[in-house]
Amino acid sequence: MNIYVGNLSYSTSEDNISELFEKIGAVDSVRIITDRDTGRSKGFGFVEMADDSQAKEAIDKLNETELDGRNLTVNEAKPKSNDRGNSRRY
Repeated sequence: MNIYVGNLSYSTSEDNISELFEKIGAVDSVRIITDRDTGRSKGFGFVEMADDSQAKEAIDKLNETELDGRNLTVNEAKPKSNDRGNSRRY
């Protein structure tokens, strides 16, 4: 399951997130999204966990948890939409 993690501090590393989620279950990958031009964190990322029950437990337990001075937003990631809001109906 792919998990969205938002409200990250700019100083939070992928290792910090991995350590937090590994307290609940096995983590396949962690990816913090960065600005293409500056390389700076955009304040959110994604955690991939193979076991759906552990992923749901992580969402339940870690949403609103404090990490690096910020309360995290943790929920199931929504599939990326190709619609960038440019669709118009005539």
